[in-house]
Amino acid sequence: MTNTKTASGPVRDIQRDRTRRNWLLSAPALVVLGTAASGPLLIVLVYSFLSAGDYGGVVWKFSTDAWFNVVFFRDIFDGTTTLADAHMKILWRSVRLSFMTTLITLAVGFPTAYVIATRPRQTRSFWLFLITVPFWTNLLIRTFAILEVIRNEGLINIGLQMLGIIDTPIQMLYTDFAIMVGMTYVYLPLMVLPLYASMERLDFSLVEAAYDLYATRRKVLHRIIIPLVKPGIIAGSILVFIPSLGAFVTPRVLGGGKKMMLGNLIELQFGAGRNWPLGAALSVTLLALVMAALLFYVRSTQRYSGNVR
Repeated sequence: MTNTKTASGPVRDIQRDRTRRNWLLSAPALVVLGTAASGPLLIVLVYSFLSAGDYGGVVWKFSTDAWFNVVFFRDIFDGTTTLADAHMKILWRSVRLSFMTTLITLAVGFPTAYVIATRPRQTRSFWLFLITVPFWTNLLIRTFAILEVIRNEGLINIGLQMLGIIDTPIQMLYTDFAIMVGMTYVYLPLMVLPLYASMERLDFSLVEAAYDLYATRRKVLHRIIIPLVKPGIIAGSILVFIPSLGAFVTPRVLGGGKKMMLGNLIELQFGAGRNWPLGAALSVTLLALVMAALLFYVRSTQRYSGNVR
């Protein structure tokens, strides 16, 4: 009994030294995260509770007007308060377009990832290479490429007119449709890659066994393939939804300033609007939406892991 107690002391000392050494080794990374990531977010949060300066910037006076103006609008003449319809419309447009973009990328990316995963192993790298090629180009250039395709004198309208299908160009640019097409093109690889990673580990002998038991293709898809690749679906959806929610360049170019999203509204407040506290409050609101999406992802993956066990 005495020997056990005596031996436990050195073991605790070794564990304490190991813990201290691990903290010391991770200290530089923690400092970088604290100053480069958490620091700016803390500044934005503080700015959201300050007063707006006359020519931009902030006045170091506590105020909740910015948070009030996120949801409500107060008339400067009679002081009446109404719902901030413009902000609500932009918020709804951002969520709706991000959700639709996620669904479209999933609809296109799922069969794409399945085709790549079922190719011979020596050719998969080539197909993945083609998927990642757009990432080699700047986001702005890719957005302008979509603009050249869907504008009134673009490839689609010119092709339809040459075929005699339409007489006048179809107005696609500067619409919600244009923004959705642009974000789908930009973020499609972010959906395909997680789906491919899940499908590559899929045991296709289960699919063959289901066909041997006379299961239809729909049943094989819904009861075998989709449940097994669900982590890839969730991961890809989060990777597409979150950047779509805060998109700035694509709505600015393809929306023409008429169809703003949250990112454009935030930029407007820090720029021409000269209302930094409101821009900071909108930024924190966007961060809260992103955190909600990430929380959904974590809970979904935990629930999936529990079901697998």
